[in-house]
Amino acid sequence: MFRKALFWTHLAAGVLVGVVVFMMSATGVILMYERQLRAWVAESHYVPTAEQSKVLPFEQLIAAAQTARPELTPTSLIVTNNPGAAVELRAGRAGGLALNPYTGAAMENQSPALEGFLRTITGWHRWFNVEGEGRATARQLTGISNVVFLFLVLSGMYLWLPALLKWVQFKGRLLFRASYPTSKARDFHWHHVFGIWAAIPLVAVIYSGMVISYPWAANFMYRAFGAEVPAPQAGPGGPPPAATAGPARAEAEQRGGSATTAANEQEGSEPTSNYLPLASLVAKAIEHSEGNWNRLTLTLPRGAADSVQIEVDQGNGAQAHKRYTLSLARSSGAITNVRTFSDTPEAQRLRGIARFLHTGEVLGFWGQTIAGLASFAALFMVWTGFALSWRRLIQPLFKKKE
Repeated sequence: MFRKALFWTHLAAGVLVGVVVFMMSATGVILMYERQLRAWVAESHYVPTAEQSKVLPFEQLIAAAQTARPELTPTSLIVTNNPGAAVELRAGRAGGLALNPYTGAAMENQSPALEGFLRTITGWHRWFNVEGEGRATARQLTGISNVVFLFLVLSGMYLWLPALLKWVQFKGRLLFRASYPTSKARDFHWHHVFGIWAAIPLVAVIYSGMVISYPWAANFMYRAFGAEVPAPQAGPGGPPPAATAGPARAEAEQRGGSATTAANEQEGSEPTSNYLPLASLVAKAIEHSEGNWNRLTLTLPRGAADSVQIEVDQGNGAQAHKRYTLSLARSSGAITNVRTFSDTPEAQRLRGIARFLHTGEVLGFWGQTIAGLASFAALFMVWTGFALSWRRLIQPLFKKKE
């Protein structure tokens, strides 16, 4: 009786949210290698080896940026571990500027066409690309559909279990067959095979998406791992900051609020000559990393601050466990503090992991691939689910009329 009731609930829920799940899965597949696409475009704009010479002092690059963009008040400087890469200056939500490290001229490091395409696909993935007042409603629709999708995966795992718990029965639902007697038999079998192989990755992808969308899902995660639930930072029922500000905010949270620190240090006098050049401080960070770094983010010091923070990223930009932050004395370059992933509050660590577990990026290229393939399998699950529902619910109606 329970299995029958669960089956019909599973079927009804699938029919109800199937179109939304199909849309989110399809856009998820398209966005699978979003980070690699952006990196590939950036590399296509790198300074050719023949044009590389002596790198300008970072102070001179900052001055060049403020001359080109007087409205820009940079808060951080980003150095990539490639001699041809641009030096990026970030100014929070005001954007930033990429500079040629050898000339100080502005550099392109992205493709407007690609950025527009990715922005559109991301918009569809999150809220049907709806603009204006309807976006909040669309966001709720995708969020609720995501919750129902989790129920579909979990209930599907139970329904997948064969009536007879024997290996031959399990094997029949684990492996594809060379041929099928009917299209109905094919759809039924594919629904089971795709569903069980993608189940665990989909649970991770779906629930981490819920953490981004809903505070209650994040709080449940904190409690499940024994972490202290942080105080709410939004109004009752409102989304958490990372959900409203997107990946940039989530990454800023993982960096321990360095952007906030920089923003609070905007006022003050110019640094004195007793301080080391920024390049010397960056060199100290590189020395500390023993050459194992992909990107350095230096929070620009303001006024008479005695120290500077440099984040050393040894991963792909989405792996908080592969980042740490150094505090260095500006006058001597001595390292006064090292803040690692394990030093951050547990709730912050969990949220940072969950944010990029949704895309698989926290596990690198293979994590992205698994998340993308799970989304691809979900397309077949929705398609075969609709086909089976049509045969069960709609086709009999036509036969009765005949």
